[in-house]
Amino acid sequence: MKLMNSLLSGVALTFALSLAGPVAAQDCPRGDLDKRFCDVNGDLIADTPTDPADQVDPDTLIFAYTPVEDPAVYKAAWSDFLTHLEAETGKSVMFFPVQNNAAQIEAMRSGRLHIAGFNTGSNPLAVNCAGFNPFTIMASKDGNFGYEMEIITYPGSGINKVEDIRGKQLAFTSPTSNSGFKAPSAILKGDFDMLPDRDFEPVYSGKHDNSILGVANKDYMAASIANSVKARMISRDVIKAEDVKVIYKSQTFPTTGFGTAHNLTPELKEKISNAFFNFEWEGTSLQAEFEKSNEGQFLPMTYQKFWDVIRKIDTANGVSYACE
Repeated sequence: MKLMNSLLSGVALTFALSLAGPVAAQDCPRGDLDKRFCDVNGDLIADTPTDPADQVDPDTLIFAYTPVEDPAVYKAAWSDFLTHLEAETGKSVMFFPVQNNAAQIEAMRSGRLHIAGFNTGSNPLAVNCAGFNPFTIMASKDGNFGYEMEIITYPGSGINKVEDIRGKQLAFTSPTSNSGFKAPSAILKGDFDMLPDRDFEPVYSGKHDNSILGVANKDYMAASIANSVKARMISRDVIKAEDVKVIYKSQTFPTTGFGTAHNLTPELKEKISNAFFNFEWEGTSLQAEFEKSNEGQFLPMTYQKFWDVIRKIDTANGVSYACE
């Protein structure tokens, strides 16, 4: 827990340093949101500023996808959607290849990022610290969505069940990742009475693909990962299914949440939302990549409902959404 808190403190410090200058606190309902934001309607996300002078309508929109794998792969995968987004908004759109979750949240918090997909575990921090307004997730054509956290090892590691990790090594991705840190930490503590440093050696790979490749190549004995990332890596022949062995599979969690910065004009937010929901997937670069994990449409959602289980995991882990 000390390790987790220290890492989260470092992330929080990075966010604090990213501010362009002091912002006066507003006298309004805000719940867990940073003092820069208001939540008058109680939906747990930052309201659009009521003063038009505080709203932004940039000529160029910056888009970033959660840094779960090689950014170059996803710049190509999102190319057809971003062309569609340009047509729907009448603006130029640039893909921003972020390297880690903290950098992505910092970019939105400082006003340099307008549209984004934040991973499951980063969503609450993005919402509360950066003013992220998520409204959609990817789903299969029949409306199913989500992924599971898996703890994997490699055949012949000597690890056949979770308890076998005692005295050994377990790779996490980063403290802001749900399946890469938050969920396994809560599950290991609550269901198996296992804590990092006391019962096993925690290491951090930075990304899910690093963890998966690390296990497949026997660099890590075990790792907690998102099985949606594993499925795409198997589909691209990055690893073979038999290179890894699953010893634990969680309940289903919501996948990456997509949305906008809170302070875009209402008209621009509506155009962006329409672009997600009227996008035709068939034959596009987006379909070519994400059909590997059985996704084929954007499904409307609310942070308040869909991220309820993630907020409960954060509470169990003692995670604070304070930005300073």
